[in-house]
Amino acid sequence: MAAYDCDVLVIGAGIVGLSTARALTRAAPGIRVVVLEKEPGVARHQTGRNSGVIHSGIYYPPGSLKARFALQGAAEMVKFCTEHDIPHEVTGKLIVATDRGELPRLHGLIQRGREHGLPVRELGPAQIAAYEPEVRGLAAIHVGTTGVCDFGAVARELGRLAQEDGARVVLGEEVTAIGRRPGRVAVRTAGGTVYRARALVNCAGLHCDRIARLAGDAPGMRIVPFRGEYFTLAPERAALVRGLVYPVPDPAFPFLGVHLTRGIDGAVHIGPNAVPALAREGYDWRTLRPAELAGTLAFRGSWRIARRHWRYGAGELHRSLSRRAFADAVRRLLPDAREEDLLPCPAGVRAQAVLPDGTLVDDFLFAESPGMVHVLNAPSPAATACLPIGREVARRVARLLGIPAGEVQDGRSPAGS
Repeated sequence: MAAYDCDVLVIGAGIVGLSTARALTRAAPGIRVVVLEKEPGVARHQTGRNSGVIHSGIYYPPGSLKARFALQGAAEMVKFCTEHDIPHEVTGKLIVATDRGELPRLHGLIQRGREHGLPVRELGPAQIAAYEPEVRGLAAIHVGTTGVCDFGAVARELGRLAQEDGARVVLGEEVTAIGRRPGRVAVRTAGGTVYRARALVNCAGLHCDRIARLAGDAPGMRIVPFRGEYFTLAPERAALVRGLVYPVPDPAFPFLGVHLTRGIDGAVHIGPNAVPALAREGYDWRTLRPAELAGTLAFRGSWRIARRHWRYGAGELHRSLSRRAFADAVRRLLPDAREEDLLPCPAGVRAQAVLPDGTLVDDFLFAESPGMVHVLNAPSPAATACLPIGREVARRVARLLGIPAGEVQDGRSPAGS
């Protein structure tokens, strides 16, 4: 054992990486886990730059990992936040049809919600107004289990709990090289430190495909970064929105469209749109990393997305460049919203896995190779589902190492610790 610095090395201290570390330390007491994070703090990217919504699972097809983990994860997330005094609220949400062409899709969501056992209620225009007086629509559904929380605080608490059980979270350590031989993985960081482990878990989010290739694996996909741009409703106009209001999503895309979210801090966030980012951490149009952009442009899947969905992309780009166009989109749901009501706020970048044929991967995606588990697609609702995702990854690691996995194998939740 002296040949190893730890049993399991986790790359990435977002909410999924920290949940994995927590699941491992809870399931196998005494296991030595090290989490490496290139940033000076945890939850600096997807985890800390989202709308904070605890998703109900209504959007996801029965049998999918997203459906299973979101349904389970939403309940566990509320419990976790309650037990650890993390700000949260179960508000419910409206999904609103503003056009007759959206009604069949809305009715499909009603059926799916019932299949999932969710508390869904059909609403007409007058009933919509009872929930959201300023929102207009032809019909809607109310989903009672949706809520909001501070996912950054959740990630920090998961990290604290994992460290209490012996894990180490090492910040400011960017992985630059990975080597392996039977029974051992070695990682070198930009600072020259070498970490040796029995197994590696890749939870690198925006960089997960790059880490997989660095390890010598062919992930069969590529992360194409999409920036989601948000606005905040001016404080004096925040009363226009009471809770959470979503449009009926387009089934051709894994994006939910511009929606209205009253966060746990009381501010109303509007967005996001979805435009290609010029870097994996391209949070604005000024951030350009030529090598990363060249990699995206050289990937044939990117061009196939562009050819297939150019009309959709053009509309998103227009809304990115024109606040007036963005306001027009908002007014479909909230007619009294004005352009001057929209104040810029920080954007996020979605790590979207894309296949070479241009298919947008629409479910969580894991891959294994000797000594390694890669999390290759974990965008929304991964924050909601982080507790069951962490147990799933921990179960795979335990199987790789041939170690007893206690509660991971039992499927019991670490949420209440």
